[in-house]
Amino acid sequence: MIEATCHCGNIAITTNKLPESVTSCNCSMCYRIAALWAYYTANQVVIKQESNNAVYLWGNKLRSYHSCSLCGCTTHYTQKRDDGTNRVAINTRMVNSDILKAVNIRYFDGANTFKYVEQ
Repeated sequence: MIEATCHCGNIAITTNKLPESVTSCNCSMCYRIAALWAYYTANQVVIKQESNNAVYLWGNKLRSYHSCSLCGCTTHYTQKRDDGTNRVAINTRMVNSDILKAVNIRYFDGANTFKYVEQ
């Protein structure tokens, strides 16, 4: 099981599925929060929060970025996909780093080309 938690533990996200890769994006949002995203469908994760979190929508407002209202960590975002599925992207910076040592990082140019780039 993988558990992602904010710094204070107010938000905890669990899943039984190890991601095949995580994504580093350079868009204006992801660059600032230094996220490494692992993608799941909503039914693959359980999100628990002790108190309200902060939700931020920007641009076309398709993604809702969730941050802890106590410690400020951005833990995940939710998005309704064009195919109708609900995606949850977990910020794997909130996961024990030992768990993800063997997971590849893919780089996504969200600032310009909107394509994955080879490193």
